[in-house]
Amino acid sequence: MKTSRFSILSVASGILLPALLASCAPRIPEAYTDAETETAITPDYTRLTIPCNIAPLNFRIDTVADNYPVHFYSGKDAEGFTVDGRTTDIPADRWHKLTCDAMGDSVFADIYVEHSGRWTRYPKAMRNAVADSIDPYISYRLIEPSYISFETMAICQRELGSFDEKEIFNSQALSTEKEGQCMNCHSYQDYNREGNMQMHFRVREGGTLVSHGGQLKKVNLKTGSTVSSGVYPSWHPTEALIAYSVNTTTQSFHTNDRNKVEVQDAASEIILYDVKTDRISHISTQGNDSSRLATFPYWHPDGKGLWYAEAAVPPMTKRAMALYQNTNFEDFRYDILYRPFDIATHSFGSPDTIFAASEFGMSATLPRPSPDGRYLLFTMGRFGTFHIWHRDSDLYIKDLSTGETRPMEELNSNDVESYHSWSSNGRWIIFSSRRDDGSYTRLYIAYFGRDGKAHKPFRLPQQSPDHDTERMKSYNIPEFMVCPVEISKRQIIETVQSDPINATEQ
Repeated sequence: MKTSRFSILSVASGILLPALLASCAPRIPEAYTDAETETAITPDYTRLTIPCNIAPLNFRIDTVADNYPVHFYSGKDAEGFTVDGRTTDIPADRWHKLTCDAMGDSVFADIYVEHSGRWTRYPKAMRNAVADSIDPYISYRLIEPSYISFETMAICQRELGSFDEKEIFNSQALSTEKEGQCMNCHSYQDYNREGNMQMHFRVREGGTLVSHGGQLKKVNLKTGSTVSSGVYPSWHPTEALIAYSVNTTTQSFHTNDRNKVEVQDAASEIILYDVKTDRISHISTQGNDSSRLATFPYWHPDGKGLWYAEAAVPPMTKRAMALYQNTNFEDFRYDILYRPFDIATHSFGSPDTIFAASEFGMSATLPRPSPDGRYLLFTMGRFGTFHIWHRDSDLYIKDLSTGETRPMEELNSNDVESYHSWSSNGRWIIFSSRRDDGSYTRLYIAYFGRDGKAHKPFRLPQQSPDHDTERMKSYNIPEFMVCPVEISKRQIIETVQSDPINATEQ
């Protein structure tokens, strides 16, 4: 009898459980009134063009109400699915099916809100076109504002189709109670397709970590003729070569200015590092009394040329330059230059000024050509090189086929735009912006159309809309990757703690 009773209860449970689950599922009200105005959502994920493989765009509904069912659907799937809650928690599998099926069409979200038993619908509160796929990974540096600390920074990688974030390395793993560890300037060859990358370690255990062909090594890039070790890197797209700027950098702080920090070069030049031979050669030799400052190199996608920023300054020693910068920091204005490169001989031709920002009383830095070589994306502000700290820094684009240069008004805000990168298919741009609060840089993504115009940018999706605000970290130097970094933290520690290979002169 006990067995029979158990069987009866089991059968009953099997009947009742689905019914109970169904009763808890979010339901769209049958009777409602369409709102005459729109309701805001945070982040602003509407009227966008999004990748078909992006993570769910979770948002918070700004309207205060009692209930909030949200119905997601597309032009190709009107049935879609429904979630409940003022802050959405979109199922990843259903979202990806919806966006994948909707490629070339649009996805929508109708928001229903209940006030005291009365329902209001905000139709198509989210309306986003679905376009080309985006690279599956990005990496970036997470850091406190530099005027606080450099000891708690991490280089992370994020899967763009989910919220999965992993640390490539955290500086605290090599810090001690008495001395911190700085690391910066991660860079990859060809979107990390073959696992070739580099990053710098400063202060303790200093050196440049280079991974190439499955081998990991630490290199000291400082020689007797360079002003420093390697700083800002760029991997050649096909050759085992990395272009670096070498910089003597000063940092100062404003006591009464809308900008908080100034980072400047007292001396800088561009060098070429051969990964296989550990030899360097000078692309531009400046010396202690240089009248030219060269920085931020970046290879053209065909590997046949190098872009960089260069400024003309009064010739003086590095010490005199550092003192001069304290009162004349607005005199430093950079132009964008290009030097042809012969892959067979590893030799450079004469430089050509492509955009003379200084002639307009402006300064241009961080040149990044599009993968097809047609466009050049860069930042421009009134002065200086480290535009991540300048609130007037905007993104500009130059059409290299027509010569037209324009501000990217469709991307720019009233605060900092900087640290930009192209996706491997040239359809997406990612950049750092301080538009949210003026203090922390956060990542924004935008579609770049075949007409040469960018679409409305959107913040990197997170599991919670409040994730970045509560995190209180800046995202710097976002880079797209086709493949993730596979080097373990243990491998990094062991290599960083080993003796470096000293680079030699070519």
